[in-house]
Amino acid sequence: MNRVAEALVDDTPGEAPVRGFLHRTRDTEADFIVLTHGAGGNCNAPLLVALADRFAASGISTLRCDLPFRQRRPHGPPSPSDAKHDQAGLRRAVDLMKKQCAGRAFLGGVSYGGRQASMLVAAEPALVEGLLLLSYPLHPPGRPAQLRTAHFPTVQTPVLFVSGTRDPFGSIEELATAIKLIPAPTKLVPLEGAGHALLQKSNREELPETVVEEFDRFFSRLSPKAGERTGHAQ
Repeated sequence: MNRVAEALVDDTPGEAPVRGFLHRTRDTEADFIVLTHGAGGNCNAPLLVALADRFAASGISTLRCDLPFRQRRPHGPPSPSDAKHDQAGLRRAVDLMKKQCAGRAFLGGVSYGGRQASMLVAAEPALVEGLLLLSYPLHPPGRPAQLRTAHFPTVQTPVLFVSGTRDPFGSIEELATAIKLIPAPTKLVPLEGAGHALLQKSNREELPETVVEEFDRFFSRLSPKAGERTGHAQ
């Protein structure tokens, strides 16, 4: 676990539970992003830790959190009935971060977590100002006809996709075609040689830097950072 990250736990009665680690910047006016994991992982996944460190270093407070299904059981994949609960957990995490950070709000995740984030934001377009979808699971491996894109035409929020060129859950070409269904601004960043896990020995140092740089470039073009809007440096 990263030493500079602080535990965040919220079990408010009547609300979806939130559990994770907050990589906080010094600036309370900072933007923030909530990141979550895939079906087989948790918020301590090396990719999430590396990204949270890099985002925080760039001036964006970052909460990496466990989805409700993972809080209920430490191992195993989610079931279809978990989806709404997991989306509620992400909504609650964003709401909690809005009480701590006055800047722009972003939401993202890896694979299953990213899919749930995109479905939540499709239904609630005002929740955040942008989505970061890592290794979006476009279809099950070997079943390209089973596309997970039914909600894409209702996504009104800008989306940055990051995907490996060797991802069995969807090729770069398949993803590029599917993204055209989204009416909001989008960008697809292909990572050469990477699989569904994205992070590997060969890109361990450069991948977090690449993702954060692409994120900053894409979303700064669409809307200014909190510090730029108020005239303060990050």
